[in-house]
Amino acid sequence: CAALSKASLVLAVVMLVAIILCVQYQVVGRYVFNDTPTWAEGLALQLVLYVTALGVAVGVRDAGHIGLESLVSLLPEGLRLKIEILIHALVALFGGIMAWSGWTWTVLKWTDIKPMLGVPVGMDYLALVVAGALIVLFSIEHIVALVRHEDVLPAWH
Repeated sequence: CAALSKASLVLAVVMLVAIILCVQYQVVGRYVFNDTPTWAEGLALQLVLYVTALGVAVGVRDAGHIGLESLVSLLPEGLRLKIEILIHALVALFGGIMAWSGWTWTVLKWTDIKPMLGVPVGMDYLALVVAGALIVLFSIEHIVALVRHEDVLPAWH
């Protein structure tokens, strides 16, 4: 999963650069040419959804999310392992619900078209599907690593 996580991170960075370029293009169009491009803001907002979704998934894989490890680290080894597996299973459950709900909304909103971009509104919710699926996959990786007594190394190393 490290390669998938790293690819997600690289894609998020590329999209972040695209957001910056869209906003700059919009500002230059508005204040220099007095001709605001209507699509630039819509595309920037669309990209923000995907950057956030990919960032959340990579954060789950690389253990960059908020956790209360101090309490768990005080537990005996056997109980600590069970609690850590439970935590990752709950995160996977959350990712599964996120993917399922996102898919439901993607299907419901796919026929609605965004006027500024000409793309389906369902594209907004597709980001939840991608993030949810990655969260499930990365949580399963953590559970497998815990059972094998291995570490999951961050993808950015």
